[in-house]
Amino acid sequence: MNKHIVTTTLSIVALGALSTPEALAHHPMGGVTPTTFWHGLLSGLGHPVLGLDHLAAVVAAGCIAATQRNAMTLAISYVLLMLAGAAVHTMGVTVPAAEILAALAVIALGALLILPRTAAFGVALGLFAGAGAIHGYVLGESIVGAETAPFSAYFIGLAIVQSAIIAGIVWVARSLLAPAGDERTPVALRAAGAAAVILGVWFLMQNFGGAA
Repeated sequence: MNKHIVTTTLSIVALGALSTPEALAHHPMGGVTPTTFWHGLLSGLGHPVLGLDHLAAVVAAGCIAATQRNAMTLAISYVLLMLAGAAVHTMGVTVPAAEILAALAVIALGALLILPRTAAFGVALGLFAGAGAIHGYVLGESIVGAETAPFSAYFIGLAIVQSAIIAGIVWVARSLLAPAGDERTPVALRAAGAAAVILGVWFLMQNFGGAA
């Protein structure tokens, strides 16, 4: 297994973000609310991948989860809280500056990964709660006002793609870990964390620039 695969993944995301600023729109349906089951499913599957900020968050979350004994518990928690955040948005709840908070969440996830020692489970879980919920809230914007079929399909798509990504990252990142008992974070994962922080700062600047 290539020990730099996780770092390369986030580097590719970074290059893509820097070369395509319009990617922040990141919606498979071009911003139009899905009207059929298949449109909703396609939107749910594609939105977190085309949304480079959401992709960076879930990749960083997967790297962090891999360093924990209860890796899949953390991974599942992130996905469930992401779905909960999306559901809250569809209920009409307003969270001010949600995009900015989402960018800050990417920075926080990356910063936790940069630490030389593995973070405590409770700290990781708390960060996952906030990051998953706010990214889910932002993702929920795309399905507000949709009919039942596309609405349900969108959530199915979100759950499938986010679960697949975070589980895959956990599996890959686990191959980079030190022997049991060594709590040091591998250099490759710390580098991935640094990439996430850089991406988060870039997203933050883009959001502040768009608000200007």
